[in-house]
Amino acid sequence: MDVEQITEELYGLKPGEFVAARDAYVAEARRAKDGVAAKEIAALRKPALAAWAANRLARERRQDARRFLMLGERLREAHRTLDAEQLRAASREQHRLVTALARTAAELAREAGQPVSETVVHEVEQTLHGVLAHEDVAELWSRGRLTKVPEAAVGFTAIAPEEAVPARVPAGRRPQPTPEPTKEPDHEATRRRDLERARAAAADADAEVAEREQELEEARRQRQAATTEAEEAAAEVGRLETALREARQTRLDAQRAASAAGKAVTAAEHDLQQTRRAAQRAARTVERLERGGS
Repeated sequence: MDVEQITEELYGLKPGEFVAARDAYVAEARRAKDGVAAKEIAALRKPALAAWAANRLARERRQDARRFLMLGERLREAHRTLDAEQLRAASREQHRLVTALARTAAELAREAGQPVSETVVHEVEQTLHGVLAHEDVAELWSRGRLTKVPEAAVGFTAIAPEEAVPARVPAGRRPQPTPEPTKEPDHEATRRRDLERARAAAADADAEVAEREQELEEARRQRQAATTEAEEAAAEVGRLETALREARQTRLDAQRAASAAGKAVTAAEHDLQQTRRAAQRAARTVERLERGGS
């Protein structure tokens, strides 16, 4: 079986259709005695709703997805090199695109008959931030195969661009210590961080629930498969027992027929001997009469 093709098909389905379709392919692989394919397909995990919506965005909006992936490469490079100008430009584009693409993903989900809530839209945004921050998440998303919402990329764009490159000191001038500015508490930033952490915790909880649901579904599937196998084995035993009874009866009938045939042979042999004796007596009588007549 072509596991890659099957995987591509499964992750294009809605979450509610995933498990039944996956299990059907697993059963097909087992009937075909393809244990490797059955194991690989059974290991595929149903995507969470937000991950599915993000996957659909990557599948349906290929060009937008390529641009977004390129933005992620620029952002990660800017963080590695502390390129302040590149970081400022990419960060501005990031916030604009994440919001727009999350809304597009919600529209695509509704078009597919799977409407999503605002909570899920926020989880899609978190997923897209994870795509920008993590190469492994970006790789899975580019193939439309994310299964859960990644952890929040807290602090990924928090580097202050103006502090990334040290200021140049004019020649001949002794640098003076810069007094540390008094910073007022940034309640909005704190609130956003707390919100991101809360969303991440909620996403992890949802992912854990989804994982447990999948394990329960797999256990139920295995129980059903074992029950079916036991029923088939019992039916086979019944068929064999019936065949054995019929074979024994056939053997008994054959033995009886053989016994009757043996008796018939004995009787026929006895009759044959008597007939021969009678024929011999008749022949002798004929012979005497012929001699007497001559």
